[in-house]
Amino acid sequence: MKTIDELLADGVSGKRVFVRADLNVPLADGTITDDGRIRAVLPTIKALVDAGAKVVVASHLGRPKGAPDPAFSLLPAAERLGELLGAPVAFAQDTVGPAAHDAVGGLQPGQVAVIENLRFNPGETAKDDTDRGEFADRLAALADVYVSDGFGAVHRKHASVFDLPKRLPHYAGYLITTEVGVLKKLTEDVKRPYVVALGGAKVSDKLAVIDELLGKADRLLIGGGMAYTFLKAKGYEVGISLLQEDQIAAVTEYMERAEKQGVELVLPVDVVVSRTFPDLKTKAPTEHTTVDADKIPADQEGLDIGPRTRELYASKLADAATVFWNGPMGVFEHPDYAEGTKAVAQALVDSNGFTVVGGGDSAAAVRTLGFDENAFGHISTGGGASLEYLEGKTLPGLAALED
Repeated sequence: MKTIDELLADGVSGKRVFVRADLNVPLADGTITDDGRIRAVLPTIKALVDAGAKVVVASHLGRPKGAPDPAFSLLPAAERLGELLGAPVAFAQDTVGPAAHDAVGGLQPGQVAVIENLRFNPGETAKDDTDRGEFADRLAALADVYVSDGFGAVHRKHASVFDLPKRLPHYAGYLITTEVGVLKKLTEDVKRPYVVALGGAKVSDKLAVIDELLGKADRLLIGGGMAYTFLKAKGYEVGISLLQEDQIAAVTEYMERAEKQGVELVLPVDVVVSRTFPDLKTKAPTEHTTVDADKIPADQEGLDIGPRTRELYASKLADAATVFWNGPMGVFEHPDYAEGTKAVAQALVDSNGFTVVGGGDSAAAVRTLGFDENAFGHISTGGGASLEYLEGKTLPGLAALED
């Protein structure tokens, strides 16, 4: 794929450059709580601005149902982008209508405009190729060149990700090239020991990547809500913990395969349990205790890995040459259940290996818990995209950039 450096070398002064970014930031009452994804696209936008391009930034935010919804407006993201750039950013209140054309038409070389949430138009996410293509045609009318830099969306076959680059000269931005380079380090000529820590709520979300990693990783550490399906498969009582009964057979098979293939699959030995799920808004203290993983009371649920498991997982990460971590170890948003996630993050910080935080909740946890982002080898902006790449899938947004 061609890169933005090749585009800049050819010259972009005065050209309209469409940057498909990922500004899908978390919002609380209209306020951005984590601007990491906006900061991630800054190098590409700044380079284009400095080269005199007229930069048109587009993204999705949340899951609106193909129609405008003020709760999912990109205006807060556009305002934050302007703050980070230190320059005004125009904002269009539609995607391909008069406001978008006016905003783009009013750009001078070196200026930036953000158009409204792409998913306000049903064509963006349409399953029908013709519907997506029609929306892509209208987006293409806004630009001369396409730059893909929204890694968090490249696993989606959406109009702005898959169809639009086929209609314009297309290039990969700095974030895309960095993310792909990192993922290649996790899949090609991997330095060992290679340790993967997987958490999060649902084991079903991770089955495909576990299947693939059983042939690649040396160790798999399992935590979060998904761990209780593994514990149940071992015959343990898991109380009212998050459980996917329909995945027990698959999990059992994976544990057997891991043993046969010499992959160390490590499960919690103790867990922090409570009778009630914590209030994540007030963060009020809760009653909780720590029990052995095979002694969860029938009326309680596991909400974090326990202290012995934290020490165990840290020891399993200590000698790793390569680490990939995706998914928190517990309900990290509440201080009573953040210690497991914090322990894994600290183990990555202390590691001498190449450490990758796989986006999504893991990236949010790193920032929420106050870790220095520079202490990790790489923090991905796309959890789902990272997992699908590691599963060996073809990502539509990357395939579209290949000539």
